[in-house]
Amino acid sequence: MTEDLRPLLVFFWSEQSGPARRMESLLAHLSRKERARLRIRRVDIEASPEVAERFKVDVVPTLVLVKDRKAVARIDGRTSAPRIEAMLEPHLSAELAIA
Repeated sequence: MTEDLRPLLVFFWSEQSGPARRMESLLAHLSRKERARLRIRRVDIEASPEVAERFKVDVVPTLVLVKDRKAVARIDGRTSAPRIEAMLEPHLSAELAIA
């Protein structure tokens, strides 16, 4: 079994966060669009507070891009699809050359 080398976008959310719930469809679309180049995981900060603490998440929603086991980019708070794509693109474009 080979390790999945695609970058991982971690979506920190909470059921109580309206802005996080509103970002769900945006992340679902991104997941379909970039499935060849990106993995996306949701982390409920109430169910997994230790993970939120490890990534120093103070605001929900928060997006953290992890590449080579390091956080390389993040967006704190509600955001737009163009802003997320702008954050991801420098880290994903190299993936196309490898694939």
